[in-house]
Amino acid sequence: MTDRIVSWHSNPSKPRYTPPPGAVDAHCHVFGPMAQFPFSPKAKYLPEDAGPEKLFALRDYLGFSRNVIVQASCHGTDNRATLNAIRLSDGKARGVAVVDPAISSEVLQSLHAGGMRGIRFNFLKRLVDDAPKDKFLEVSKRLPKGWHVVIYFEADILEELRPFMDAIPVPLVVDHMGRPDVTQGSDGPDMRAFRALLDSRPDIHFKPTCPDRLDPPKEGRGGDPWNAFAEAVAPLVADYPDRCIWGTDWPHPNMQDNIPDDGHLVDMIPRIAPSEELQRKLLVDNPERLYWAD
Repeated sequence: MTDRIVSWHSNPSKPRYTPPPGAVDAHCHVFGPMAQFPFSPKAKYLPEDAGPEKLFALRDYLGFSRNVIVQASCHGTDNRATLNAIRLSDGKARGVAVVDPAISSEVLQSLHAGGMRGIRFNFLKRLVDDAPKDKFLEVSKRLPKGWHVVIYFEADILEELRPFMDAIPVPLVVDHMGRPDVTQGSDGPDMRAFRALLDSRPDIHFKPTCPDRLDPPKEGRGGDPWNAFAEAVAPLVADYPDRCIWGTDWPHPNMQDNIPDDGHLVDMIPRIAPSEELQRKLLVDNPERLYWAD
């Protein structure tokens, strides 16, 4: 793997929607710069650099105030690129780490001092080779106070993961709602299963994000303006308003063949959260409680 890829829009449109003051892009990443922070030898993709300067410029352009930077799988368990971006953010970013489950409590505390507030467990086989539930569960019991677990999976393994998630002793945040098939609608089997998960415990949050991934272009339907996504997801946000956070997913890992316009992504917000109250919870109150409580 030698060809580096670009997965982000070079000239995104200016959103029509203006986020409220203090709004957080609560799911984004940085790539490198590679010369300073090499990618993992196990990485499944090799991106061009998308460092903190680009991320913060996009944040300001889209009208957001803060970021939650999630460690990208291309960096493996070396969190230096994410920590560097947090350090350069002038207090406007927090992070989610990816760690070796054998990490020491001392190193976890150093990640906390660097602005991390959670760890991510990735169960997408195309992105990771090993996802040891027993070791993940063990490290989840040793997290610093106030941390949570971010979990990424696809809808077809939700039931398989339920016992594991039930056993995690800290709050959970589910990336991209566990990738449901949004074409099934708001009451389709994938959404019903996800609602059952949310109803199983009150400390599970979710990200109603990535219409570009969940409602991609298909023959005769799908794609921007992502109507199937909006119709399926808006009822979920309405019913669980205190448990959702939103993010761009910039720089859109592995989306080089279907690069979304970030301005259009922001304009999805009022379609899934129509009222000012819902928008404030989604973009300000909920991420602030998870990432800036201390």
